[in-house]
Amino acid sequence: MAADQRGKAATLALRRRLLSNSCRLFFPEDPIKIVRGQGQYMYDEQGAEYIDCINNVAHVGHCHPLVVQAAHEQNQVLNTNSRYLHDNIVDYAQRLSETLPEKLCVFYFLNSGAYHGHLSSLIDISPYKFRDLDGQKEWVHVAPLPDTYRGPYREDHPNPAVAYASEVKRVVSSAQEKGRKIAAFFAESLPSVGGQIIPPAGYFPEVAGHIRRAGGVFVADEIQVGFGRVGKHFWAFQLQGEDFVPDIVTMGKSIGNGHPVACVATTQAVARAFEATGVEYFNTFGGSPVSCAVGLAVLDVLEKEQLQAHAACVGSFLMELLGQQKAKHPILGDIRGVGLFIGVDLIKDEATRMPATEEADYVVSRLKENYILLSTDGPGRNVLKFKPPMCFSLDNARHVVAKLDAILTDMEAKVRSCETLRLHS
Repeated sequence: MAADQRGKAATLALRRRLLSNSCRLFFPEDPIKIVRGQGQYMYDEQGAEYIDCINNVAHVGHCHPLVVQAAHEQNQVLNTNSRYLHDNIVDYAQRLSETLPEKLCVFYFLNSGAYHGHLSSLIDISPYKFRDLDGQKEWVHVAPLPDTYRGPYREDHPNPAVAYASEVKRVVSSAQEKGRKIAAFFAESLPSVGGQIIPPAGYFPEVAGHIRRAGGVFVADEIQVGFGRVGKHFWAFQLQGEDFVPDIVTMGKSIGNGHPVACVATTQAVARAFEATGVEYFNTFGGSPVSCAVGLAVLDVLEKEQLQAHAACVGSFLMELLGQQKAKHPILGDIRGVGLFIGVDLIKDEATRMPATEEADYVVSRLKENYILLSTDGPGRNVLKFKPPMCFSLDNARHVVAKLDAILTDMEAKVRSCETLRLHS
């Protein structure tokens, strides 16, 4: 408990001395010391309450009592690796299989699903990482982001799904002309680092056709957007049509509500191909009894509290409120999202849609002063990203949007740093 009494300045001094500067803080000029979380709220050392709009890891709410209890109870009995028979791992695989298309029926458990490119192999397939380091390897091929707001095929295009999928086909053909084969296509079901992008419906099935004809597999990354966040479906890839089934689905973060759990679901065909190599798959902590107890508890809470339906309801209400603000504030160029995964694209100029990076940073800083935690994403760091715990309420949505309205109104009166903030005069 002694550490709880330490002042923020002392904690910051210790962190600066003991941790690398590459381990960055939110709000580095004035970081927050968070000592407690409950539901969609976080509390600092002074007891101030913040609304958490960004923590998709605490999927069913910070420190959910049923999840905490499940971990505690299993920890008191056994926690070991998956080389011993145990019911939790098979029960959990069974429960996950019930949420997925029938073909995705083989599971590999891991201890972390937050692969932010710390291994060279993962940096090499993460454009936002390799562009700042050694550049793109010759065996990596990047297709245009299916962004209908900023990309080459926009909202006025008659069929952006086919147009963007044709770009993937072009990339495949170009690779083949150089004598290369296609192994896999990786995509977040809803690209988050790309700027909270909602790919046009039908894009994934078209892409999968091109990739599979070239001998590759389709990998859908659900780490940020799975487990009911999109509201309409349990998995975000299902937004692409009920007949679309990826070959591999990766899941993590929200899967354990803060406990380090992750999983890969795949088909029998892919699993058998891996088994044929003779290589054993083993992860020391993946699929442990405690991790699987936590995973089961998260699924129980999602079901019991009907959080998928809640995400659909609150998300559509939040989109509606933000849409009203867009009509009022020209700096809000685009509001896009589904369920509790929403992006607010801030622009400096309506004609060019130039990212309003500094303005977005200023908005996030002002929201923090109002005890609301939000962050930016996208290549231009100008997209306000909403991905709160799934218990985020209608009242929270009203409160956050009212504060955003007040901040933007104030910026139009006083900051006026770009064309869209000056249009109100």
